[in-house]
Amino acid sequence: METAIIKERQTRKFKDVAYFRSEETYTLLPFRFHRMPDGREILVNEIGDYMVVPSGTTARIINREINNNDPEDAVLYEDLVAAFFIAEQAVPDLLEVMATRYRTKKSFLDSFTSLHIFVISLRCEHTCHYCQVSRVTSDKNKFDMSRVHIDAGIDMMMRSPARQLTMEFQGGEALLAFDNIIYAVEKAKVAGEQHNKQITYVICTNLAPLTDDMLVYCKENNILISTSLDGPVYVHDKNRHKPDASSYRLAVDGIHRCREILGEENVSALTTTTRLSLDYPIEIVDEYVALGFRNIFLRPISPYGFATKSVNKNKYETSRFLEFYKTALQRIIRHNLDGYFIREDYTAIILKKLLTPFPVGYVDLQSPAGLINSVIVFNYDGAIYASDEARMLAEMKDFTFRLGTLGETSYEEVFYGEKAQIISEAMLNESLPGCSECAFQSYCGADPVFNYATQGDMYGFRPDNAFCQRNMELIQYIITLMEDDKQVEKIFRSWITGKS
Repeated sequence: METAIIKERQTRKFKDVAYFRSEETYTLLPFRFHRMPDGREILVNEIGDYMVVPSGTTARIINREINNNDPEDAVLYEDLVAAFFIAEQAVPDLLEVMATRYRTKKSFLDSFTSLHIFVISLRCEHTCHYCQVSRVTSDKNKFDMSRVHIDAGIDMMMRSPARQLTMEFQGGEALLAFDNIIYAVEKAKVAGEQHNKQITYVICTNLAPLTDDMLVYCKENNILISTSLDGPVYVHDKNRHKPDASSYRLAVDGIHRCREILGEENVSALTTTTRLSLDYPIEIVDEYVALGFRNIFLRPISPYGFATKSVNKNKYETSRFLEFYKTALQRIIRHNLDGYFIREDYTAIILKKLLTPFPVGYVDLQSPAGLINSVIVFNYDGAIYASDEARMLAEMKDFTFRLGTLGETSYEEVFYGEKAQIISEAMLNESLPGCSECAFQSYCGADPVFNYATQGDMYGFRPDNAFCQRNMELIQYIITLMEDDKQVEKIFRSWITGKS
């Protein structure tokens, strides 16, 4: 009896196969749904098309109650057919179109690993309380990446099948080892020509050590600058402390100098949301507008490395970040309505997934996950990590995601070895418990490192997973904003087309 009950529970949600072969009416195509707080339902099919429909529509579709001959259902019926939720034949006429679109969504896999992060130095002259690595003071040269490891990293980068590569220099403070950046760029330029690779160079820096000579070299070699700006001076200086100086003033002065020499489009800034930041969503957005930025990236604090030691300053509930994010997003929308074009980058990434058939390069929202597939990290000591977050986790003496050592571990061992295979089992949200049935699966990603760091295993537990909670709420919120206000939808579409 007990066996029979278990068997019934395992199969009770599946109907007999004959139900799906019915020729009396339309055929169901794969889709998932989510019920919104107001009762409406969001339908999402296998290729990422979505529809917002009245409460109860999902049940009517599944029970084949949508009647094309009924005037009240005719428009809905045609929309469902056109958007690949149902088909009038067992094998849809446009099946190849669906397959092409699905391949396009996953085409980020074609080039494999394109982003290669070189942690060129662990040295830093800031003492940011949310720093994710145990930075060291600026006089400890042994924490610079050796040129032997730089050479080995470039050799491995050239093995990537991607034709377009990004070589990103991080720290610590990368500019403290600018001589090694020059060495790496010059070596990479030669190697790139030999292997027919196009390389984009990026330096992540707080801009404090910036000199005119550095700017000239960056100009000559088309090097992009990525910096940090956490908001107004009273937020930035507390978040990103620098002894005996205002890190805000150094950052802003550096931004102006970079724009003057490199051009506005070659300088970007990121904000990290600390507990202090949560109180100033409007002020942070307004600071970016006042400084002439056309984009802002609102990021939560990362639960890795040194940042976890300052719990009082860094830890907060996901609900608080969501409140901050929504308030900031409304302020950004207001600026757009008032005629100033500025986009929020995380929303823009989600919008591209919602509104276009194209893949995104943002590794956190990829399935299979972006670690290894899209990004690899070469640490200052030669250690190879599956992602930047994996490197941060190693600062807590947890080397679960360490893949090898430059100059010692082969390309095949790093990317196809046993460790990579173990990680890859948790990299596909289509097969993860909770994700496999989620309506927002097409728009989200898999993050084994985050799951491991916050919940103890690479697979994670969706009901209390912060990554899941954050993305589910934001995706639903973005869809709701577009559905309820066509002006907002027009603004959002301009964020992915670049046309205001």
